[in-house]
Amino acid sequence: MVPLLLVLLLALILFGAGFALKALWWIAVIVLVLWLVGFVVRPTGTGGRRGRWYRW
Repeated sequence: MVPLLLVLLLALILFGAGFALKALWWIAVIVLVLWLVGFVVRPTGTGGRRGRWYRW
């Protein structure tokens, strides 16, 4: 009975980790797309130069 519970617990942990990693991949892709779009649509500064689109 204990080995069966350990196997089920291991499967639950691996499924949870797999779901979390997949969610993190989707978040990373969305952030990358937003970052690339920020370079395309950044506002023009004084003199027609493109300024920074971020604040740091």
